[in-house]
Amino acid sequence: MPVGKLKILFIVPGSGDSFYCGNCFRDSLHAHALQRAGHEVVAMPLYLPLSSASFAGSAPLFFPAVSLFVEQKYFRKKAMPQWMAKILSSDFALGVAASLSGTTSSNGLEDMTFSMINGEDSVFLRQAKPLIDWIKNESVQPDIIHLSSSLIIGIAKAIRREMPRIPLVCSLQDEEVWIDCLRPADAQAAWSGIAAGCPYIDRFTASSDFYRRAAEKRLPNIRGVEVVYPGVEIEKYASERYPDRPTVGFFYRMNEANGLDMLAEAFVKLKKENRVAGLRLRVGGGYTSRDRPFLRRVRRMLRPYRGDVEWFDAYSPAQHAEFYKGISAISVPLRFEEGTGLYLCEAFAAGRPAVEPDTGSFREIAGESGILYSPNSPEALADAIAALFSEPKRWDECRKRALRLSAARYNEIVQADRLYEVYTKVISSAFASSPSC
Repeated sequence: MPVGKLKILFIVPGSGDSFYCGNCFRDSLHAHALQRAGHEVVAMPLYLPLSSASFAGSAPLFFPAVSLFVEQKYFRKKAMPQWMAKILSSDFALGVAASLSGTTSSNGLEDMTFSMINGEDSVFLRQAKPLIDWIKNESVQPDIIHLSSSLIIGIAKAIRREMPRIPLVCSLQDEEVWIDCLRPADAQAAWSGIAAGCPYIDRFTASSDFYRRAAEKRLPNIRGVEVVYPGVEIEKYASERYPDRPTVGFFYRMNEANGLDMLAEAFVKLKKENRVAGLRLRVGGGYTSRDRPFLRRVRRMLRPYRGDVEWFDAYSPAQHAEFYKGISAISVPLRFEEGTGLYLCEAFAAGRPAVEPDTGSFREIAGESGILYSPNSPEALADAIAALFSEPKRWDECRKRALRLSAARYNEIVQADRLYEVYTKVISSAFASSPSC
């Protein structure tokens, strides 16, 4: 049984980096925390290349997005010609796909979704073979393999067939955002497929107790879900300097689901009523082409106060930590229940409190490091922002609580230790049950 430093293989979908994807960035933080703790981490990208520096030393790309989509659509009964697969897997084709990536909707991608969950169709098996061969041919096989989402749980089945002794861990993170866009019958089939794949996983992880319980409701047969809170490199975010004027920040993908329009409406209401002197709004996190009509509407709403609004349209993974240093508080009024708002963990590292709806995991993640409001409406949000900034002592106390919570729970050292605890527990169990013991 390996002890001490581990070799960990992360299997992680790549993204186009056109906007701030909390799940994608959380995977990067997992890898970075473990690397800084001294473990060897190799990332295996799926669909699109990985661009994050935290995934240095990555494996080759598998299940390339363009060729996978075309093969699923036109070549189910026979293999795609090699010349076509080569063109569709080229850097140019993947670059185009990356520039168009960013959808959180499964519409039009039903076949790929079922293929990656079930791991049984001919296209999947053809694509999985080189992935399995690569893992087998590594000079030193990993001590453990970590899948970033149950949406790719079919890969666990393929690995189990060929390498039954390698322990497998799988993250659970906001799968319903993707699955629930399917037709009801297809959504049920997707959840059933994940449930069928659960026995191939030794241990699941969830980013909050809220999402652990949500997953157990969706997947009644799931067992052994461990809560691992996200952790950030606190020194990157830490700043004792705050804006001269109260500034609310929104940092996530700029779309309707994430509630940017509700925050804009609350901001306009507060400006009209002059309830918070000098109030400013800072918006970042990026967007896709699909979000542009929505953003035009939000910009029109904010036009009368454009001098008090700062936009950061282009998303840069390497620079986004700086965003938090220019705000006094974070607010992302989601219209759905998220497992963990990573932006809160980042904001708390910078000592910026939160103003969030009392929904989903916000009560668990934010605690008293800000204000939770209900109902999730622009009016209630405006009242909460006013309450935070109208009482300087309240803001300061929330700021201090945010810093304490960050140090105790949302830092990368705590995260790496917790992941190591989960991994060694799984490895020990696999070792104990091995016939060669």
